[in-house]
Order: sequence, then C-alpha cells, then structure tokens
Amino acid sequence: MITIAVDAMGGDHAPRPEVEGSVLAAREFNVRILLVGQPNAVRAELAKHSVPNLPIEIVPASEVITMNDHPAQAFRRKKDSSVHVAARLVHDGKADGMLSAGNTGAVMTAAKFILGTLESVDRVALAAPFPNARGGVSVLLDVGANVDSRPEHLVQFAVMGEVYYRATFGNRRPRVGLLSVGEEEIKGNVLTREVYTLLKKSPVHFVGNVEGGDLFSGSVDVIVCDGFVGNIALKICEGLAVSIFDLLKKSLKSSILSQVGAKLSQGAFKGLKRKIDYTEYGGAPLLGVRGVCVIGHGRSNANAVKNAIRVAAGLARARLNERIEQELSATAVPA
Repeated sequence: MITIAVDAMGGDHAPRPEVEGSVLAAREFNVRILLVGQPNAVRAELAKHSVPNLPIEIVPASEVITMNDHPAQAFRRKKDSSVHVAARLVHDGKADGMLSAGNTGAVMTAAKFILGTLESVDRVALAAPFPNARGGVSVLLDVGANVDSRPEHLVQFAVMGEVYYRATFGNRRPRVGLLSVGEEEIKGNVLTREVYTLLKKSPVHFVGNVEGGDLFSGSVDVIVCDGFVGNIALKICEGLAVSIFDLLKKSLKSSILSQVGAKLSQGAFKGLKRKIDYTEYGGAPLLGVRGVCVIGHGRSNANAVKNAIRVAAGLARARLNERIEQELSATAVPA
C-alpha cells in the first residue's frame, strides 16, 4: 500500500481540510495516510469523522511554519515543523510521498535539502496542470520554483514535464512548447531564443514557441518557461477563472428572465465549474527531488487535499523519479 505523509498544519484552514481530505482519500484510493502535525489538534479533527479500520496514523510534529515565516529561516529554526517531519518520513523510506498546502517556499526548501535532488537535475521545477479547450489537460512548468534559470535548466524542465505528462495522463508523445512572445523562432528574449535552439536538438517532441493565448488552447501538452514568468501566468489564470464565475453569477441574477435561464443552465454551469476547478487537480508536483512532493494551494479544501493525495500516490506508483533520472541521464544537454 502506498503511504503518503500529509502536512496537517500547513494550509490556511489547517488541520480541518487536511484531515477531511485524508479521510476521503483513504476511503477512495487505497492509500495509507500519515497525518503530520500537533497531535491534539489533528486528533480533535479526526474525531469528527468515522474512521474505523482506515489506514490513517498521526505522526507528531511540535512546530508549524506559517505563511508569514521566511522559508530559509523557518527551515533552520523550526526543525520539528510538520513540513520537516513529513519530508524526513519520505527521506527515511517511511512514506512514498508527501503533500503540503503550507508555505510554498518552506516546502520547496525542505524538499530540496532533506530529500535532495536527483543526480541529473540542476534545478527542480513546479508543474501545474490545467484544463484546455480540447477537453484534455496541459501542464505549465516552472510555475515558481526558480526565479532565474539558464537555458539548460529549461531543457531539463521540458524533459521532466514530458515524463510527468506521460506518467500522469498517458500520452506517449506529448507536444512540448516554449512560452514566448511570438511563434517565430527569432521571437523572444535571449533566454527563450537559446532555449529554442537547444530544444530543437533535444529528444522531446518540441513543436516550437507558443504565446500566452495558447495556454488553454490545447495545441501543446507541456508548456515550458522560467519560474518568474510561469508564476505570474498561473496567478493571472487563477484570478481570471474566479472573476469569470463571479461575472456569470451576477449576470444570471440580473433579471427574472436570466434567473429562469440560470435554472435551465445550472447543470452546464456546474459542469464547467468542475472542469476548471483547481481542487480537482489537487496540487503541483515538485519535479526533480528524490521523492514525491506535491504542493497544494494554501486555501486548499478537503477535495483539493483528497486529489493531491491521489496525485502523489499515482506518481509514487509510476516511479516517476526513476523515469526522470533515466531520461535525463541519457540526455546530454546539447551544446
């Protein structure tokens, strides 16, 4: 049975959604859950659920890293934080993967220093899945693990993203695009032009540059960029999705006729909301570390936690890191 260590104290509303999501995951996905956190708080939440015979255990952690903590300082000073303990469980082989909806910088710091990086990886990357217009899923990386990256780092992101996509979504030959300001090879800044040249020589199925408008088109499966651009793009997309639904709700409530239409379209509205709901995708895997690490939104609800556990368990079963290591070690970045 796959075991996932869940940082029960990390999210904005912890430990309630972490505990509830873990209970749901243990019931649905045949996974063992290690709830890491302050025992009294976790136990109180767990008591609200019927959990007879579910493979859920509490692992004590006396400290909590908050959203206001500086990641590096918190890593050094809070050695018994729930993030630290969860990472050590993976490092020691007591868990196959970890999940945290806590301070993203702190989670990445703990994962990189406690788990370490794969031998062939120079920079880790956060990969964010999202729905596209063709009814499938596209993946954007890096969305925030790195602020500055060199061309060879983006080539590694492309390889890791392609392996992750194959393992998660089953496409044997995912199309890889490079996020830039135009489709032509000569477009972009110095970084993207150099990366374009390298990707043409790489073994990934590189189809060229894509623009911001192509993020949701489905024309490519894996979109590569540096973490500064990727994080901004991700936050814009998240904010836009929320705004669109707010506008739709206001429009449907604006008249009696609209209210009738709203009732008639309620099923379609719910279907659309479910399709673009980030909680259905769980979280973003941190690719390149020695072990499975999934990072969720701070505002993750129980559904998001449940699905993030599903993602972590799936990556562990697929032995994702071994596959990334094999492909990167066999792929010298072209000069």
